[in-house]
Amino acid sequence: MLLDGGCSYENRIRLFPLYRSSIGFDRVFNLLENAPQAFDAWPPYDIARSGENNYRVTIAVAGFSEDDLEITHEPNLLIVSGQHKEPDNAEYLHHGLATRPFTRRFELADHVKVAGASLDNGLLSIDLVREVPEEMKPRRIAIATDVASPKTGPKVAQGEANKQAA
Repeated sequence: MLLDGGCSYENRIRLFPLYRSSIGFDRVFNLLENAPQAFDAWPPYDIARSGENNYRVTIAVAGFSEDDLEITHEPNLLIVSGQHKEPDNAEYLHHGLATRPFTRRFELADHVKVAGASLDNGLLSIDLVREVPEEMKPRRIAIATDVASPKTGPKVAQGEANKQAA
């Protein structure tokens, strides 16, 4: 198992044998196989929860403009990438600002949607909201007491039973 974030194929977790004997776990296996990417620490970011279903991802992108950044929302995946456009005529005596290209991926739970994004003072904020459809929310089921019994079936009035027997 690779824990240091390196990309050596020999050291990666090999989950492909599990694909043969499992169904519907593809997303979990992909998360595990891509785990080494989680060790990349640039650009720094915060994830905050501001309510039961509201989240905010804040990424430090000093030096990047709105035109340099791209936010993509795919099913269960938020991708933020940046490509700083350097002036062609710049000659640096010292280049210490971290404006290298980046791609940051965030795995999202089911039903999490991007509500909006803003760039202020070098911080890119992306608001996320979890919107669970009504049919997916837990609901209380009423228990009927006098409609039917599982052992005897539906109750039939005595008069109706005589008519059915005739």
